[in-house]
Amino acid sequence: MDIRDERRTAKDIEAVITSYNQGDMIIEAVHSLCEQTVLPSRIIIVDDGSTDKYSLDILNTIKADHAIPIPVVVIQQANSGVSTARNTGIRKSETPLVLVLDGDDKVKPSYIEQVCKLLHENPSMVAASSWMNTFGVLDSVICPGGGNVSKFLARNCCPATHILRREVWEKSGGYDESMRSGFEDWDFFLSMLETVPNAHIGIVPEPLIDYRTAPASSNVKSMSKRLELMRFIIRKHNQSYQAHIEDAILEIETISMSRLDGWENEICHTLKEKQILSQASVDFIKSPSYGDGGMAAAVRIASNHQSTISALRTESRRSEKRTISDKKYVL
Repeated sequence: MDIRDERRTAKDIEAVITSYNQGDMIIEAVHSLCEQTVLPSRIIIVDDGSTDKYSLDILNTIKADHAIPIPVVVIQQANSGVSTARNTGIRKSETPLVLVLDGDDKVKPSYIEQVCKLLHENPSMVAASSWMNTFGVLDSVICPGGGNVSKFLARNCCPATHILRREVWEKSGGYDESMRSGFEDWDFFLSMLETVPNAHIGIVPEPLIDYRTAPASSNVKSMSKRLELMRFIIRKHNQSYQAHIEDAILEIETISMSRLDGWENEICHTLKEKQILSQASVDFIKSPSYGDGGMAAAVRIASNHQSTISALRTESRRSEKRTISDKKYVL
C-alpha cells in the first residue's frame, strides 16, 4: 500500500453493516464505504440469519472479493433482530469509533471524513451523523438536528446510520436487544446521552446518507406501533423525562403546532385554488379538534374563505339528506 492509500485509511474507525435478506443491496452499502475519502480500517458485516439463498451467495461473493480495498469480516448469526446484530458487530470492533450502517443504505464519499471531524473536535459528542437523502418511493432531504438529551425526549434527532464512540456504547449497555419492532436507535441514543454528562449528538448539515425508502420498510411499519413504543421509551428513560419534562412537552407541542400549521396552509391553498378538499379536511372544518389549536385553525380558515366554507357546508347537508333518503328507500 502506498503512502497516499495509507493516508486515506483511518486507523481509529471500523464500519459495521447489518444485513437480513437484502440481496445485492449490501454490495451498494459496501461499495459506498470503499469510495470514502477516508476509508475505515475494516468492514464488519453481521448477517442476521438471512434465509434467501441469493442474499447468502452475495455475502460469500463479498468475502471472496480481493478487489475490495478494505478488510471484510462476515459474521453470521441466528435471526435475533437488528439490535442484536449491531451489538454483535460493535463488540467485534477494535477501534474507538464505529460506523453503524444498515445493509440497504449508503453513505456519500465524504461521510466518514466530515462526521469524524465533528467527533474529533467535540469530546463531549457521543455520536454524530448527517442529514439524509431519501430514495426509492420518496425523493427528499431529511434534516435531523441532533442535540442533547432534552431534544431527544420529544423525538429521535439522529439517523440510524451514524458514527459512535465505542466506549460510550459499552458504558450505556448498547442497543436494547428486546426491541424488535422499531425505535431501537432512538432508545439507544437516549441511553448514550444519559451515560455522559453534558453529552450531545452532532449532525453535519449536509445530506451525506442515502436512505432507501419502501412501503414495507421497518421504519414505516414501526409507525403503526408508535404510541406503544413511545410508552416503552418514556418508562425506560423516566428519570430523564422527569428532569426535562418542561422541555419535552414544549418540544412535542412545537412539533404538533408545526404540523397543524402545515395542514392549515394546505387547506387554505386548496380552497384558494378552488380545488376539491380531501374528506379528512372537510371533516376537520365541520368538526375541528378542541384544546390543541384545531378550532383556532378552523376559525382562521373559515374567516379567509367564508364563501367557500359555506358552500361546503351546504353540500355536506345535501349529502346527508341524500344519505338519509337512500336509507329510507332501502328500508
